[in-house]
Amino acid sequence: MEMDPIVDQELIELDDSSTDELTNMEIDLLLEGLYRWYGFDFRQYVRASLRRRVLNRMRLDRIPTVTALLNLVLHEPGYVDRLLGDFSIKVTEMFRDPSFFRAFRYNVVPQLRHLSEIRIWHAGCATGEEVYSMAILLQEEGLADRTKLYATDMNEKAIEAAKRGAYPLKQMQTFTKNYLDSGGTNSFSEYYTTDHKQAYFDASLREHVMFAQHNLVTDGSFNEFHVILCRNVLIYFDAALQSQVHNLFHGSLSTGGFLGLGSKESILLLHHASVYEEFVPTERIYRKMR
Repeated sequence: MEMDPIVDQELIELDDSSTDELTNMEIDLLLEGLYRWYGFDFRQYVRASLRRRVLNRMRLDRIPTVTALLNLVLHEPGYVDRLLGDFSIKVTEMFRDPSFFRAFRYNVVPQLRHLSEIRIWHAGCATGEEVYSMAILLQEEGLADRTKLYATDMNEKAIEAAKRGAYPLKQMQTFTKNYLDSGGTNSFSEYYTTDHKQAYFDASLREHVMFAQHNLVTDGSFNEFHVILCRNVLIYFDAALQSQVHNLFHGSLSTGGFLGLGSKESILLLHHASVYEEFVPTERIYRKMR
């Protein structure tokens, strides 16, 4: 999943190189404080993205320095949740990148049919749109009753939103188009009810979903999976952290299982590449061979 829009560049430009260096040092201290006091480790995230988010939070709350922001994070009850919300990757939509879901439907699903139980992990699921997309796809393919979907994210508020399965009604037009382009076989409106503001997805779609908080940076494996989906998350990790997370995925994925990444992500330059085959190369779907 991609980062949400960041404030215009001109809002936060630092002219003096020494000030710029000081700000970077303060951000190092902020990230160290988040890790040591709260256990959230962003130290190996791509720094440019985090810097923009930190400076945007300072602008919104009229905070003069990163050190002052750190003081609020450490001493103001609940303020850390605001910053974690800024750091969390929340931009997503149902059947995002429809060609991926189409490839999953027509290429991966036939490989899963012989399994008596299917375990799928959505890592970094944000507010759950792609989880519900997969639940719908599996229901249409007759696999829902033997599938367990594990949906995790580091952001507890995002997980709570995912559990509710309620999304702005204005998004349904885009979601419907994505669904049809992905190979959907029913009327998309059959899967939700509405009021004047929200669309509420059917509770039956959650029957086989387990939502939980999980941090890819600090938490370990919790099961063996036939499919792991982590799309548009790893691009915000540096190379060392990407390698660490791929170790986690490799250890969590059964032999013959499938790994689905985002359109700008790949394993080809990592040392893990040799243990996978490119199952659907155009859609970043890989199969673990050993």
